Amino acid sequence: MEVISVETTAFKEIIEKLNRLENKFYELKAHADNYLRDRWLDNSEVMIILKVSKRTLQGYRDEGKIPYSQVGGKIYYRAADVEKFLYKSFHKIPGTKVWALWHH
Repeated sequence: MEVISVETTAFKEIIEKLNRLENKFYELKAHADNYLRDRWLDNSEVMIILKVSKRTLQGYRDEGKIPYSQVGGKIYYRAADVEKFLYKSFHKIPGTKVWALWHH
């Protein structure tokens, strides 16, 4: 086994740089998570995500199941609201630790 000797000040600098890198990583991850949640999706993107037709998605809006915003003739959904809608449809399979997404 080879032993490498490093001065205390150099070792402390390495540790500080590693800590800054770790902090930057967490900062970038938090930004990426928030970006997706704050992102607005159009009708076609949500239809693909939910695997539903345009009419079914309109039904969800009409029934108040999924919030949306309309600018002119274009409809938008917050990604966070689409995620909430999916989680509302999550049902645990009895007797297991497995979760299933059942479409209602």
